Amino acid sequence: MMILLSTVIAPSRVSASEDGELKIKETIFHHLGDGYGWEVPFSHHHRIPLPVIVRDNDGDWHCFSSSRVAHGEVYDGFYIAEGGGYNGKIVGRDADGVEYRPLDLSITKNVLALFISMAVVCACVFSVARWYRRNGYKAPRKCVGAIESLIAFVYEGVIKSTLKENARRFAPYLLTVFFFIFVMNLLGLIVIFPGGANLTGNIAVTMVLAVMTFLVTNIFGTKHYWKDVFWPDVPIWLKFPIPIMPIIEVFGMFTKPAALTVRLFANMMGGHMIVIVLTMLIFIFAPMGAAVTGATTVVSVIFSIFMLLIDVLVSFIQAYVFTMLSTIFISLAQENPHHDETQMIENKL
Repeated sequence: MMILLSTVIAPSRVSASEDGELKIKETIFHHLGDGYGWEVPFSHHHRIPLPVIVRDNDGDWHCFSSSRVAHGEVYDGFYIAEGGGYNGKIVGRDADGVEYRPLDLSITKNVLALFISMAVVCACVFSVARWYRRNGYKAPRKCVGAIESLIAFVYEGVIKSTLKENARRFAPYLLTVFFFIFVMNLLGLIVIFPGGANLTGNIAVTMVLAVMTFLVTNIFGTKHYWKDVFWPDVPIWLKFPIPIMPIIEVFGMFTKPAALTVRLFANMMGGHMIVIVLTMLIFIFAPMGAAVTGATTVVSVIFSIFMLLIDVLVSFIQAYVFTMLSTIFISLAQENPHHDETQMIENKL
């Protein structure tokens, strides 16, 4: 029911030019982008207001509701720019009348969605901890049991099998990343509050997650890992006097988080965009008559529901893949050949 509702109300705000021409590009990026308010379904003019917190050029702070600058209104010298380099952002004008971008710490839709996602993740994880604290080792059921099964699936199937004795050391971070991405992906499929924010389709969010994996990988990397980076086991002419291999290895350190960033961002952005485009077909074919519009609506809704169901699966897969790749990158930085050889000898004995 929620998926069908999401499909029907997805284009609740459709941009059009003054002559009534449909602005497809503007509408798509409006739904995929950030904003100073949360859209209300079936309404073109009403949005759930969010707090705007900015500092002007004189160093004074201003805090007010985003409803005061909605629909082109100006409040306290600030307004939302329409067009130009600051399109959709809060801007002000200095004493000379020049438009400038203030220091903006506003609680936008994406920021609030991050807080909501964190709250959902904490509620899920703490519910499992609370169950075991109260009931010992008795197996949980219903939602708590499902969450516990998901934790065991990721920990046993990915983290422990890859990191082995280091699994417990990095499991808190990796499980947090998995559930955080999974929750953000699922909330993004629901267009009504508290969902609808395209967090993992925002490259800034995925980049921060990838940078966190980069920091964990390299900060806790072993001496053998750093030796392989700057002095790998290759012929001497490949690393001296021209450090060809060290340069490649250092470059590879940065391509890994870049791949994590783009992979998650592109997959989730593409999924959201396909659903919106399919729904927009209803408005594109509307001028062709009732018969064409009706047939297009049926086809569009069916394919949109199908794509949303696929996106539910993709939401899990992308969270799983991000966690798996992060685990592999961390495990590569934890290699210790001397320890591995000692472990093998002990196992044989």
